[in-house]
Amino acid sequence: MHDIIRSIERKQMGERQVNYTPGDTVSVSFRIREGEKERIQQFQGVVVQRRGTGSTATVTVRKASGNVYVERIFPIYSPLISEVKIMKRGSVRRAKLYFLRERTGKSTRIREKK
Repeated sequence: MHDIIRSIERKQMGERQVNYTPGDTVSVSFRIREGEKERIQQFQGVVVQRRGTGSTATVTVRKASGNVYVERIFPIYSPLISEVKIMKRGSVRRAKLYFLRERTGKSTRIREKK
């Protein structure tokens, strides 16, 4: 029974490679449907966390919109996500960057990997 579920999950996940980690700055391109029209919208920010395994895995991305910070959760293997570009690799020491939530401005910067 467990093997059947895993094989179905693998089919749904497809060939998508996930090579970004918390601290990386990514640009997520996802499709938005508005009535009959469909368009691609970009969401660029820092990966705060990755959560879950298999087809239910999600990633939380945080960006600054003016002086307000917005976090958005994306299912990694969603068919609505067209591509994820890695802009910068971040050098961080933890898996969940919740400490960024209390910070604003320059204190939210993350060192870049060499």
